[in-house]
Amino acid sequence: MLPVIKFALLPSVLILASASSFRALASSNKTDLDALIALKAGLSRHSDALDSWNITADFCQWHGVICSLNHKQRVSALNLSSAGLRGYVAPSLGNLTYLRSLDLSYNLFHGEIPWTIGQLSQMSYLDLSNNLLQGEIPWTIGQLRQLSHLYLSNNSIEGGIMYGLRNCTRLVSIKLDLNKLHQEIPDWLGGLSRIEVMSLGKNKFTGIIPPSLGNLSSLRILNINDNQLSGPIPESLGRISKLEKLGLQVNHLSGTIPRTVFNMSSLAHIGLQMNELSGTLPSDLGNGLPKIDHLILASNHFTRRVASSLANATTIQSLDLFGNKLIGSVAPEIGALCPNFPILKGNQLKSSTAQDWGFITSLTTCTSVNGVILRHNRFSGVLPSSIANLSRQLEFFDISFNEIYGKIPVGIGYFPYLIKLGLSSNRFTGAIPDNIGNLKMLQWLTLDNSRISGTMPSSLGNLTQLEDLSVANNVLQGYLPANLGNLQRLVDANFSNNALSGPLHR
Repeated sequence: MLPVIKFALLPSVLILASASSFRALASSNKTDLDALIALKAGLSRHSDALDSWNITADFCQWHGVICSLNHKQRVSALNLSSAGLRGYVAPSLGNLTYLRSLDLSYNLFHGEIPWTIGQLSQMSYLDLSNNLLQGEIPWTIGQLRQLSHLYLSNNSIEGGIMYGLRNCTRLVSIKLDLNKLHQEIPDWLGGLSRIEVMSLGKNKFTGIIPPSLGNLSSLRILNINDNQLSGPIPESLGRISKLEKLGLQVNHLSGTIPRTVFNMSSLAHIGLQMNELSGTLPSDLGNGLPKIDHLILASNHFTRRVASSLANATTIQSLDLFGNKLIGSVAPEIGALCPNFPILKGNQLKSSTAQDWGFITSLTTCTSVNGVILRHNRFSGVLPSSIANLSRQLEFFDISFNEIYGKIPVGIGYFPYLIKLGLSSNRFTGAIPDNIGNLKMLQWLTLDNSRISGTMPSSLGNLTQLEDLSVANNVLQGYLPANLGNLQRLVDANFSNNALSGPLHR
């Protein structure tokens, strides 16, 4: 009889099992549905993006909701980026326990990140960036062992980087920039061996750059800019063989740049401006940077010459050495690099012969130079006529505050897209070239503090975009051209200390 009893009970067991499974499925459905409804209820404003969030429809069909293929009626991804939402992040989101990806970026969520976020044990992608979130990063995020991408940028999050995050050993990308984070950058970040992108810029971090970051062998992008970091640049950073971008600008870093940094063959972008770095730039600068396109070393205390070997960095596009103590002439080879925007202002660079202006002549072979900024140096001699052959794309040309003499070359009027022309505080003589009036896009023209003579050319009245005009402290004479009244955008005009007369008609 026992076999008979066993088979007789089987249908009942199946019925019980089916009923139990149905209740579990119904319960899980309701949990996910309730979590989504609570999120919508926490919003004080939402766009028509959530019009589909109606309980009469299957929530797996709602806008931004993706349900799992393997676990029916369980939410695996929620993407409401740029949906025009305002409100708080509902703690009930922690009940979406099958959630792998959550993207609420580019909205107006405020308040704190709920601690229940730590219940999402399958989460690999979390993006809450570009909101109005406050408070600290919840320690429970450290429970998300599957997390690979953490984006909290551009909020108002405070505190430090919590210790629990060291448990997220699968992290590939972490972006915490544009917040109010402070304290020191923790040394244990150097143990997150899979990290490829680390952005901690524009916070209030203090202390030193942890040398342990040099252990991040997979790191491609490191941004720790715009903080309050001090001390030297760790030599260990030069060991990161895959690093493409190094952004350490706007801190209080001091000492010299480790030589290893200038031998990182993968680097494309070096941003070290506005620190307190010093020393000389290496004599073989450029030899070890075959991929560099942005070299920004402005506002530091570097001395000596700009090495001609920089010409070996043939991929360079932007070169900014502003505000250092560099001396000597600029090698012609540097002009041949064809940087889009060479900024050399605020140094002690000089030219005394026509040969010393060779870098300008070299620039004339370049087709996409947008600006040449040489102001506040010690350039002297006659400005070469070859400037007429600079790129027609030129928008900025500023050689103010030097010791350049001779006539202003007629070629200065050949740049149809020029926005700013700064020639002030030199020793120019002769007349203002009449073809300056061809610069129809010009907004800023300074010719003051030189020895320019003659009359004001009437062609200046063609510069209808001009906002700032200064010819003060020259030896100009005669009447102001009546058509200067055409300059309706003019905000600031200075004609003082000349022998000019007549009203400025507006």
